[in-house]
Amino acid sequence: MAGETVITVVGNLTADPELRYTQNGLAVANFTIASTPRTYDRQSNEWKDGEALFLRASVWRDFAEHVASSLTKGMRVVAQGRLKQRSYETKEGEKRTTIELEVDEIGPSLRYATAQVTRSSGGAGGGAMGGGNRGGNAQVADEPWGAPAGGAASGGGQSSAGGDVWNTPGSYADDTPF
Repeated sequence: MAGETVITVVGNLTADPELRYTQNGLAVANFTIASTPRTYDRQSNEWKDGEALFLRASVWRDFAEHVASSLTKGMRVVAQGRLKQRSYETKEGEKRTTIELEVDEIGPSLRYATAQVTRSSGGAGGGAMGGGNRGGNAQVADEPWGAPAGGAASGGGQSSAGGDVWNTPGSYADDTPF
């Protein structure tokens, strides 16, 4: 949308994402990303940390559940989203304003780590996928995009997933569908 401030933040999670549910049953995960700029000091031949930015962030629905099950404290992440300003009043009557990141995309940074991506099953989450391996204990699949266990793909570009040609590698033509 026009006028929204979209940013990308690279930093570390300060704690595990907090997963909660609204009264309507919607999942929301809240977490803080700490981003610290670094510069190289040529005189001392060492890196110097700048002042850290601590940015509160939130994700909703299936995306929130994916984030809560995939990301943990200390993980380096890359997050992209929209800055939102929120004003509220404390119990003492003081007016406060906060700036939060409404996350559109987030995943582990692969600069100093690796990740095993597993496609989430079901849900109409708009293509959100889980990422990371939550401390390295993820079950590694031979083909993470393959057909579900117990359901082999049929030929002719159709798969057991209701005709989703992307669900089974090799079951589609060389041309992309878009």
